[in-house]
Amino acid sequence: MKRPFLFVLAIVGLAGTAQAQQPAAPSDLAVRTVREQWQAMTNYVTRAAADVPDSLYAYKPVATVRSFGQLIGHVAGAQYMICAAALGDPPRGEDEIEKTKTTKTELVAALRASTEYCGRAYAQTDAAAQQRTQLFGQERSRLAALGINATHNAEHYGNLVTYMRMNGLVPPSSRPPQ
Repeated sequence: MKRPFLFVLAIVGLAGTAQAQQPAAPSDLAVRTVREQWQAMTNYVTRAAADVPDSLYAYKPVATVRSFGQLIGHVAGAQYMICAAALGDPPRGEDEIEKTKTTKTELVAALRASTEYCGRAYAQTDAAAQQRTQLFGQERSRLAALGINATHNAEHYGNLVTYMRMNGLVPPSSRPPQ
């Protein structure tokens, strides 16, 4: 009975030694941390966009702010612009979607497409994310661009929460877990 146990210990020991000799996989701790924040906020924004009825897409609490639909278009357009910088792709127009899409169907589709595009940016390694890029007229790391995008989505999710509450709707982040 002792021999099989010793054999297993020897195999585990050899496996551990082999693992220790292999080069470490590229780290993505920083990107992964920012990605988790972005995913949480973007999921909330997307759920809000899908849940709010068509009739409230034109809603704005006062005339001087964006409507609910314009906010969704703005987030989608900004994601394309910021994630293009994070990927090193050519710049994209921030307000194009907000100014050209008006229906819930178009806006939700644009938001989902921009999120899919950004998924590529959030899949890069920490080493790749240290490369320099231009965003808002300043040189930054690609990681900084990813952080700005996640923060921007959170900022506008706050707007969407307010709009939803003003219309008697419960925002996704305040609902019980499903």
